[in-house]
Amino acid sequence: MSPLMSRSKAGSPNDPRGKERFHEERATKTVASAQPDLEAGITAIRETVKTLKPRPGVYRMLDTRGDVLYVGKARSLKARVANYTQINGLSNRIVRMISQCRAMEIVVTNSEAEALLLEAQLIKRYRPPFNVLLRDDKSFPFILLRADHAFPRIQKHRGARRAKGNYYGPFASAGSVNKTLNALQKLFLLRSCTDSFFNNRDRPCLLYQIKRCSAPCVGRIDEEGYASLVDEAKDFLSGKSSAVQANIEKQMAKAAESLDFETAAILRDRLRAATFIQGSQAINASGVGDADVFALAKKGGQIGVQAFFIRGGQNWGHRAFFPRNTGDLEEAQVLADVLLQFYEEVPPPKTILTDRELAEQELIAEALAEKAGHAVAISIPQRGDRRKLMQQAQRNATEALERRLAESGTKARILRELAEFLELEEVPQRIEIYDNSHIQGDKALGAMVVAGPEGFEKGQYRKFNIKTAKTNDDFGMMREVMQRRFRKLAETERDDEASQTGKGHEAIWPDLLLIDGGKGQVSSVMAVLEDLGIADDVPVIGIAKGPHHGREGREVFHFPDGREKTLPVNSQVLFHLQNLRDEVHRYAIGAHRAKRSRAITASPLDEIPGIGPARKRALLLHFGTAGKVRAAALGDLMRAPGISEGVARQIYDFYHAGG
Repeated sequence: MSPLMSRSKAGSPNDPRGKERFHEERATKTVASAQPDLEAGITAIRETVKTLKPRPGVYRMLDTRGDVLYVGKARSLKARVANYTQINGLSNRIVRMISQCRAMEIVVTNSEAEALLLEAQLIKRYRPPFNVLLRDDKSFPFILLRADHAFPRIQKHRGARRAKGNYYGPFASAGSVNKTLNALQKLFLLRSCTDSFFNNRDRPCLLYQIKRCSAPCVGRIDEEGYASLVDEAKDFLSGKSSAVQANIEKQMAKAAESLDFETAAILRDRLRAATFIQGSQAINASGVGDADVFALAKKGGQIGVQAFFIRGGQNWGHRAFFPRNTGDLEEAQVLADVLLQFYEEVPPPKTILTDRELAEQELIAEALAEKAGHAVAISIPQRGDRRKLMQQAQRNATEALERRLAESGTKARILRELAEFLELEEVPQRIEIYDNSHIQGDKALGAMVVAGPEGFEKGQYRKFNIKTAKTNDDFGMMREVMQRRFRKLAETERDDEASQTGKGHEAIWPDLLLIDGGKGQVSSVMAVLEDLGIADDVPVIGIAKGPHHGREGREVFHFPDGREKTLPVNSQVLFHLQNLRDEVHRYAIGAHRAKRSRAITASPLDEIPGIGPARKRALLLHFGTAGKVRAAALGDLMRAPGISEGVARQIYDFYHAGG
């Protein structure tokens, strides 16, 4: 079975019907050719057309190595793919793609709407160079009000929505969701602690003292009263905020009349929290309900898309997107591609507002409705509050794109000056920055961060657990990191095309290595590169603090030939290089801290094969300590909850091997 078939249908990665919905087959074999060849590409496509039928589906174009060049969908696969063999009238971009194509993969679907969803899924998965790409590595945060406990917890949530409960979002950023969550805790006094923390309390925690929790853990509120707060929170987050505020005002007035000033003060603080949430909405979205608003701006050959997220008439933030590979595509097609990729991870609302008609708008609405499980309406607002909201989104899109262009121009200039200062032949497109982290040699690791023209490439970061070098030898650790990073790369023939399009960081050559350290670290790196025979292929520079370590801006840059250079303290190139160095510091220290934390929480029981978290917890609760588990007789182990005779024998034999 192919990898894709084992995943699922396009709209839902966990749909058990996935195996029945799609049929994938390799239409042609990949041929060996490293150079663009238009005739070879057309031949490969023609061979594929012979195997196709006029059915809806998705096709992938592959290059020599089998990497995906392009993902497309079709109402009729046979007719759509056959169009690529008639190159007259095709754009230069499409002709280049065909000249690199050596094979195709086909997925047949039941409908064109399914094909549209699968196309978006595969674009997100493979990130083909000839598709419009919505580059956004961060998932959107939600607020989750759980439903798996008598006293539900309210929390921030990212990722797959597996937990039972109500999800509210998306929010544009972690900052916006944190502010809202803090205000909601003050407003509804719902707990935010974990279940284990909740179950082990015998007195209220600090959140109760500062009036951000009703302390259900110690009985300061009963289940019925807490359920009332949960219902109010659901109403508020669902758009009934005015009714919730009016109810709190009524309760506050009643408490004041009864001279219960303490309760009145608590209700007053809750009312202020509600007012804060309403007042923090910089965008007037009243009367809109649940909707996402998208506006597109184009300037200087680049496109920016501004999105507003409106839920229950409340603005939950906005974010700008800058899709790549837009080339000569129509703006309506770009916006359509952005929406489909955006809703690959985010559940679509009932209303989507756009500033222009989309390419295949009705089909997109049908596909999103299938994914969401409810009707989805896509429309262009013409009047009233929705029209004003769209105009604001359009202004934001234009301003965000102008800022982006200004920043890009500044970054390009800084990179040119950086290349000149560091004596590089070309402006670096990939900079790798390295650092080591340890405390007196303990839990040592190396860290690599990657920066490109558009900023840090966090998906390319890498940690190296130090295995062979002495962990108090910084030079030795740096040598080990370099050997592990470049050994396999040096063994393969360096090919400009392969080095720029290979899979993963292992197959990509950096344009600059920036080493956190001075002459010693640079010498260690150069020794490894010379042994591998690639010393002339990779520029290396060390960045170290100068003689006055406490004075920022006195960094010294060390070259492999022993020269040292400095920059003026107000140089933008210096600020950029400091930012690169600080990022690898942050990443290395964070990774090292996480490694130490795992070591601190490690248990001797972790070493026993087949003993997972649940059994480990059961053993510790029953015996008290890992030492008592080790000393326990076989019969005692069998009496522990959740421990079968076979597992007990496994534990006993592990500690009593040979007797």
